[in-house]
Amino acid sequence: MSPIEFPTARLSTRVSLRWIPEPAFENTDTIVLSVGEWYVDLRMDKRTGTIDWAIAGERIVESNEPAKVLFTHELDSHGEFSSSDLGTFSKLPTGDDLETGSMPRPDVSGAPITEYEEVWRELEPNQAPESDADKPQSWIVESVDEQDGNGAGAEEKRVVKTFLGRIASTYVALRQEQIHKWEITEDGKRKVTKTGGPAVARREEWEKGANREPGKWSVKYVVGDESNSLPALSMQADGKFQGEGTDKWKKGGIVDVNGEKYRVRAFEYGRRV
Repeated sequence: MSPIEFPTARLSTRVSLRWIPEPAFENTDTIVLSVGEWYVDLRMDKRTGTIDWAIAGERIVESNEPAKVLFTHELDSHGEFSSSDLGTFSKLPTGDDLETGSMPRPDVSGAPITEYEEVWRELEPNQAPESDADKPQSWIVESVDEQDGNGAGAEEKRVVKTFLGRIASTYVALRQEQIHKWEITEDGKRKVTKTGGPAVARREEWEKGANREPGKWSVKYVVGDESNSLPALSMQADGKFQGEGTDKWKKGGIVDVNGEKYRVRAFEYGRRV
């Protein structure tokens, strides 16, 4: 089956991580969905089956030569909301991408800022639900919560932050309860400090049906979501959320997913090549 090409969407996995000057290793099954200026990133520990890291936020290109990308953390299972990763990317002879930079190292006491190297490999989506055969979809949506207001009249709020992302045959959902505290700094500006609890996650993959049977969404991981509160494509009668792909599912639009409001951060159609 021919691969699917999207204008900006990119599906990738990590090949290795290296904390300088230690040797490279890979302990996770990682999938990253990038669409437009947003991303959803789920890294599962291969040994324990638990979340190694779950993050989501904006993906801001700061320069093209060299390629530098800033990643904000609107959702972060490590609680590093104030630290944005700035990665520098270069192409390896294998075709993979080498990312270099520095970030907190969570497996060391105190999470010291440490230089790192990560090798990333782009994956080519080649499947999509039958209903998307002509127009495969990719999108990222973020929950609409009280943080979308100005916080007036409250110094502290509980926010349940959820990101959902899909690129053709891969779907990831992340959720985290956060506490947002507002304060006025000495220069009179409002400052928000965030703390977060454990993240819950779901990853699903579309499987093509055999012997002319219809395909279906297959659950690969469900972590910390015993009540199945996260929206699941595998639980939708037609394998899609209500209204998915309609005019409302445009960048900046507000859509309803299982009775919850989400803002569309990025949406685009792909094509077979």
